[in-house]
Amino acid sequence: MTERERLQSFVGNGDKAKGTFSAAEMQRRLTAIRTHMSENDVDAALFTSYHNINYYADFMYCQFGRRYGFFVDQDKATSISAGIDGGQPWRRTFGGANLTYTDWQKDNYFHAIRQIIGGAKRIGIEFDHVNLDLLAALKAEFPGIAFVDIAGPAMRLRMIKSAEEIVHITEMARIADLGGAACVEATAVGAPEHEVALHSTATMVREIARSWPDGELLDTWTWFQSGTNTDGAHNPVTSRKIRAGDILSLNCFPMVAGYYVALERTLFAEHASEEHIRLWEFNCQVHDRGKELLVPGAKCSDIAAELNEMYAARNLLQYRSFGYGHSFGVLSHYYGREAGLELREDCETVLEPGMVVSMEPMITIPDGQPGAGGYREHDILVIEDEGNTNITGFPYGPEHLIVKGRAKAA
Repeated sequence: MTERERLQSFVGNGDKAKGTFSAAEMQRRLTAIRTHMSENDVDAALFTSYHNINYYADFMYCQFGRRYGFFVDQDKATSISAGIDGGQPWRRTFGGANLTYTDWQKDNYFHAIRQIIGGAKRIGIEFDHVNLDLLAALKAEFPGIAFVDIAGPAMRLRMIKSAEEIVHITEMARIADLGGAACVEATAVGAPEHEVALHSTATMVREIARSWPDGELLDTWTWFQSGTNTDGAHNPVTSRKIRAGDILSLNCFPMVAGYYVALERTLFAEHASEEHIRLWEFNCQVHDRGKELLVPGAKCSDIAAELNEMYAARNLLQYRSFGYGHSFGVLSHYYGREAGLELREDCETVLEPGMVVSMEPMITIPDGQPGAGGYREHDILVIEDEGNTNITGFPYGPEHLIVKGRAKAA
C-alpha cells in the first residue's frame, strides 16, 4: 500500500486575502490573549471554536465533520485545517502560518498539533466547546500536558470592542436596515414567507459584496415569519402565505467575516386589531425604555428587573419570551455567544464603554387569545463614556409598519 503524507502545504497557493481588520488590530488581539496566558502560567492556547479562531485568526472554517484549530504561544500563531479546504485557510489566516492535515490517517489532526506544540506543559482549551471525545483524545495524545480553561478569559476580551470592530459592526447595521426595507418592499397579502426572506437576503448579500469586495460571502440570512409562526424568535421560514391582518416578524442577519448583526421588527399586513395595536405599542415603550438604560455602569440584571416591572404592571410578564438583549460581535445562530454579557436576571455584568449590546424585548401572546402573536423590536447600541449610540436606523411601531399591498399574480 502506498504511504501517503500526513501533512500537506498550501502555503503560497494563490494570493493572501485582504484582512477584515488591520494588522495592528489583529496583533492587539493576540497580544491581549498572550498577556493573559503569561499572567496565568498558560504556555499555549489551542482554540477550536468558530468564534475564537475567527477572532484571533480572521479565518472562519467550515467544520463538516473535521477538526480545526488555532494554536497560539508567545512566539507563533498557527491555524490547523483540513486538506479539503485547500489554500483557503492559509489565505485567510492572519500572519499566514498554517498547517494542513490530510485524511489518510485519523489522528493526523493531532500529528499537526505535535509539530508546533514545542515544550508547552499547560495548554488552554475552551471548556465550553471541547467535547468529551476531543478532550479524551487530547489527553491520550499528549499525556504530559495539563489542559486548562481559556474560554472565559477569551470571551471577556471579546466583549470590549475595538474602534475597528465598532466601525465594522456599524456598517453591517446599515446593511441590516437595507434588508429590513427589502422585507417591507416584498411584504404583501398572498406573498409567501420564503419569497419575502429571499428578497431581503439577496439585497443584503449584494450590498455586502459592494462594501467588502475582498471579503467572503457566507451565511447572511433572513427569517420572515407570519401569524402563529411569529411566536418564536428563531422559527424557520416556511411557505405560508401572508393573510390580511397577520402579525409579521422580519429578522435580518447580515454576516461579514464571522460578525453578525440583527434587525428585528414587528409588522402587520394591511391592518391590525385594537388589541394588537395596544400590545405592540406597549412593547415599543419597553423597547424605548430599555435603550435608555444601556449606559456605562448599569448592571445587566438591574436592567432586566426594571423592564420586568413594566411588563408586570400590565400583567404581561408571563408572556415575555427571553432575555432583553446580548452582546454583538463574532457570533451566529450556530456558533459563539458572549454569554457573560446578556440582559438577563442572572447576569451581573456591568456595562462598559466599548461594549455593543442589543435591546430586544419580546412577548408572545398564545394563539386563540386577543392580540395573539409574537412582538419583538431589536436595535443595536454601542456603549460610550456618556451613554450610548444607536446604530440601528430602521423605524418601528404602528405608525410605520402596517404594510399595505397585495401580491402580484404569478
